[in-house]
Amino acid sequence: MKQVQAKARFIRMSPKKIRLVINLIRGLDVTSAESQLRFMRKDAAGPVLKLLRSAMANAEHNFQLDKSGLFIKEIRVDQGPSLKRWTPKAQGRATPILKRSAHISIVLETKEDKNAPVGVKAEEKPAEKKTKTPKIREKEVKNNKK
Repeated sequence: MKQVQAKARFIRMSPKKIRLVINLIRGLDVTSAESQLRFMRKDAAGPVLKLLRSAMANAEHNFQLDKSGLFIKEIRVDQGPSLKRWTPKAQGRATPILKRSAHISIVLETKEDKNAPVGVKAEEKPAEKKTKTPKIREKEVKNNKK
């Protein structure tokens, strides 16, 4: 299974706001994650969508992978540097403003086999279960006839 990485650094948005978006797409396949992000009404969806498309392009160009077989294995947001600013307040005081930034990293991975059950390798076939036919007792048959 191939892994493809992409990073977006110094995004001028709070990591807390971006985490609201990435928690919704974690573990999804890339096509459904892309459609989810396109119609999301959060400003953080823009940079995350751009990063997802970049990772998909990396997979196609660098590793010759088909994007339909990819899913988001890992996506995370880390705190970047904060810009420190001041705002005036009453009686000559000033209070600090922290303009936060974030680093987003994503790891895409290929699926082994779309039709194989989870936890089973592509070569192995799951063991077929034998179904037992129910045995009817003679007493039950006699009681039903009465």
